[in-house]
Amino acid sequence: MRKKILFICGSLNQTSMMHKISSYFFDSECYFTPYYADGIIDYMVKKGFLDFTIMAGKFRELSINYLKSFGLEIDYKGEKHYYDLVFTCQDLIVPKNIRNKKLVLVQEGMTEPEGFMYHLVKKLNFPRWFACTSTTGLSDAYNLFFVASEGYKDLFNAKGVNPFKIKVTGIPNFDNALQYLDNDFPFKDYVLAATSDRRETFNFEDRKKFIRKVLKIANGRQVIFKLHPNENWNRATKEINKYAPKAQIYTMANTNHLIANCDVLVTKYSSVVFIALALNKEIYSDFNLDYLKTIMPIQNNGSSAREIARISKHLLLESKTGNTIRLNKHPRQVLKYVFD
Repeated sequence: MRKKILFICGSLNQTSMMHKISSYFFDSECYFTPYYADGIIDYMVKKGFLDFTIMAGKFRELSINYLKSFGLEIDYKGEKHYYDLVFTCQDLIVPKNIRNKKLVLVQEGMTEPEGFMYHLVKKLNFPRWFACTSTTGLSDAYNLFFVASEGYKDLFNAKGVNPFKIKVTGIPNFDNALQYLDNDFPFKDYVLAATSDRRETFNFEDRKKFIRKVLKIANGRQVIFKLHPNENWNRATKEINKYAPKAQIYTMANTNHLIANCDVLVTKYSSVVFIALALNKEIYSDFNLDYLKTIMPIQNNGSSAREIARISKHLLLESKTGNTIRLNKHPRQVLKYVFD
């Protein structure tokens, strides 16, 4: 009988990552679901209170549209089948129906800085989602955790993630920046401003100040704004038209292609900065650039998805042979079994 694998998606980036990994499981049945939760969080999703998250709103709509466009099998919340293996791009929430499954966590991109809420989660055992992606990996509910680089491995180790569960493979969508140079976007040599959805996620951002910063950096050069998929596009467009009326605005264009053709990238906290780094662009970010270089995803010509699938297939082999892999108890023996 063919093994069944569930891929838990989220943003368009997370969804396409899961799709790429799934393409290497030729002998298994692959199913996909938007990100989901249980209990009170699920209730809030149904009531529309969490439309700004990857569980609902634009994120879920874009994810479902992507899955349908490729003819992929959707099993919302993974309720239709028994799954032999589950992949997810985030462990801030681990639904009850996958807690007893073999679970693989794949780093989705950049993690947020360890701020005040991160320390509350660590010290007072607050829910991990209080601190957003800064608490990625802290659930310890997974068998394997695939990360972008040795620098990120060190970062997760410092946070207390089990080092024997971490495998540095690179991550899909960030492991082959050179491919984005081949594109048909019509403009070049401009200043690109990639906006954030901080206001939609109840964080403060002075957008007027950001726009003026972009214009100062541009110093007369062409400016293009790429709006975050989760932000209020109408509001953002009005603000840009008011303070930078000559700038061009894009909502659905391929961000990686825009980065490939720009001279300068201006952003705040965004994973897109990694593509700009790999392409040696001039960058202005709220992150320290020297630090970003230490954690930058490895570039391996797009082989991360294949390597993640190759290693994860050992978890399916485990169920076929009846052997049980317990990563917490015998890490060295397990690593020899999984990685040899």
